[in-house]
Amino acid sequence: MALSFVSGPVTVRVPATSANLGPGFDALGLALGLYDHVTGRVTEDGCVVTVSGQGAGELPPGADHLVARSAYAAFDVLGARPPGLALECDNRIPQARGLGSSSAAIVAGIEVARALVENGRTLMDDAAALRLANEIEGHPDNVAPCLLGGFTIAWTGEDGAHAVRLTPAADVHPTVFVPEVRGLTAHARAALPAEVPHVDAARNAGRAALLVHALTAAPELLLPATEDRLHQDYRAPGMPESAALVTRLRAAGVAAVISGAGPTVLALTQVPDDFEAGAGWSAAPIAVDTDGAGLSGSTLGLAERYTIAAGRKS
Repeated sequence: MALSFVSGPVTVRVPATSANLGPGFDALGLALGLYDHVTGRVTEDGCVVTVSGQGAGELPPGADHLVARSAYAAFDVLGARPPGLALECDNRIPQARGLGSSSAAIVAGIEVARALVENGRTLMDDAAALRLANEIEGHPDNVAPCLLGGFTIAWTGEDGAHAVRLTPAADVHPTVFVPEVRGLTAHARAALPAEVPHVDAARNAGRAALLVHALTAAPELLLPATEDRLHQDYRAPGMPESAALVTRLRAAGVAAVISGAGPTVLALTQVPDDFEAGAGWSAAPIAVDTDGAGLSGSTLGLAERYTIAAGRKS
């Protein structure tokens, strides 16, 4: 079947995310109201990526950019690549801070591809988009809330990634503490042991179950629900300032965790007005995103189209 590509631009908006949320390692995630915007359009030849905001001057300008690689992966699943692709990335999500910047890039690329293909969202539904995003990222805990919004529980089976979306309670009030220093997910994962004590695994299972209830129905239980023994203590030597901030916040009664692989710290309950994070931290309250990834404006259905068969313009 020949694919039709729109020639006019499409713009997608993708939210920041926080994964793990304490005990929900590689499974739980929350979409946050901070966004990257990516505009894509079909061109006659080549791939050009321009970046403004976070990562400007650092990220590759062509087909090696993660947004472009993800878009081309989606085009391949859909059935054909356009003759050329131009991407403009306006990034507001901090890079390498544990707020899902790589997942946002992956989901943005997939969403751009779905939007540039006529009936792309029918040809690749959200379930298929999630499976592809997980294949690129390697774990679904960030890509699921980025795609679906809200609070998500994600898992993988023999047929790939799956997720359910839940709505957080109105009394969940996130605050992010973003440090000046960066972190790398690969380094954080390398700090994890191959095995953990059974008692710790059992305790985390109970806390993760409680966290689902606390986030959706009983925010007053978020402090005990966010206790973790699987990953944060093992990663603490690599981000001592973040670990210390989590400890201070929790001592003040705040349900605080390491966001994703860190080093950002996420608080899920109100932070006292007189709490001082200290030098090197930027603190800001942030909304929960309930919409997930989506079009921010396009000429879909209005523009002149390219018709592509078997990867060639016809």
